[in-house]
Amino acid sequence: MKNTKNRWLIAASAVGIHISIGSVYAWSNFTNPLIEEFGWSSKQVQFTFSLAILFLGLSAAFLGHFVEKHGPRKAGLLAAVFFGAGILGSGLAVNLGSLPLLYITYGVLGGIGLGVGYIAPVSTLVKWFPDRRGLATGLAIMGFGFAAAISSPIMDSLIKSVGTANTFYILGAAYFIIMTLSSLYLEKPPVDWVPEGFKEKARAGKVKVKKDLSQLTANEAIKTSRFYYLWIMLFINVTCGIAILSAAKPLAEESIGLTTAEAAALVGIMGLFNGFGRIAWASISDYIGRPNTYTIFFATQIVLFMLLPHTKEAFLFQIMLAVVYTMYGGGFSAIPAFIGDIFGTKQLGAIHGYILTAWAAAGLAGPMFSAWMKDTTGSYASSLTFFSGLFVVALAVSILIRRDIKKLRDQNEANERLAG
Repeated sequence: MKNTKNRWLIAASAVGIHISIGSVYAWSNFTNPLIEEFGWSSKQVQFTFSLAILFLGLSAAFLGHFVEKHGPRKAGLLAAVFFGAGILGSGLAVNLGSLPLLYITYGVLGGIGLGVGYIAPVSTLVKWFPDRRGLATGLAIMGFGFAAAISSPIMDSLIKSVGTANTFYILGAAYFIIMTLSSLYLEKPPVDWVPEGFKEKARAGKVKVKKDLSQLTANEAIKTSRFYYLWIMLFINVTCGIAILSAAKPLAEESIGLTTAEAAALVGIMGLFNGFGRIAWASISDYIGRPNTYTIFFATQIVLFMLLPHTKEAFLFQIMLAVVYTMYGGGFSAIPAFIGDIFGTKQLGAIHGYILTAWAAAGLAGPMFSAWMKDTTGSYASSLTFFSGLFVVALAVSILIRRDIKKLRDQNEANERLAG
């Protein structure tokens, strides 16, 4: 009889993949070295990152079915090949001084690896942790959030000691090895598998078994209003979150008078709240429910985005910014569990991939709109007020999805009574 794998080692493998691909958020370490070496503009270099996030969303959407058909191991290995090749190819692009090649390698190839690598372990973890969906997905996605904090000092040290091209070569090889080893342990749980002792605890009433509201394929899911409610909720949370991330440093200088160095340090510390928020909010959602979690996100951020630009007290400003960062990260980590709750686990990876197109769209919309408002009005205050209004829309959508969920739950209960 085949031994069942350890689900906590499955979770560790997922973290290994996410820590590798999450290094994309440390891209800014390459910005100045590339500008200084080749004379490229800041906009040209930054477009590499935007392209990677765009292809993250596109590949997650188009290759979600690949994850479901071929399983997490093959999907993880595919991600390792694309992401590793993308980073290694970036070293070649630097050696040749070719910006178009950098776009193709880091932006397109690396971005495809990002998308597949992001959804492959997450959809698997939901199936391994039917009792703690939020915690499991939060663990992996926390790895993605913390990756920049881990990668940044390593990148900085390597660039100074061996140069930009060699840094890409070293990192590309390292990420390929880590992602390959992590992927080899990934596996779907056996059919109808549950953790040891789970059924006994359920019978004794020690744990509450929550049934999924439905079991839909990805193509069935996108025909429901619930899918679009989730898409809009993630899009708004990410759009506003990325905008505040991109504006946090100048906002801290404008609002509470921090120096450039102090504001940069603050942004670095806030990145930790992004990571902690992913595990904390996802775990909390296991207890209070995913709909309640998102309603809290939106109701809270309506107030915070209104107050942030007008807050002059440094400590209060930092507390509010920290809360926003946790909710930005939490929005990513609670989504896979939410998908499982309302669409089931039949094709969770594919549905998650479709939903992540919201991230790709937000990655372009948030920073661009924030920068445009800054150029037009001279400050970030007006853009944050606008984003506060967007959260009002998100709050309304979170109420609509609750109605949809209640209607479906009532329908399921009625069907069970008829069947009984």
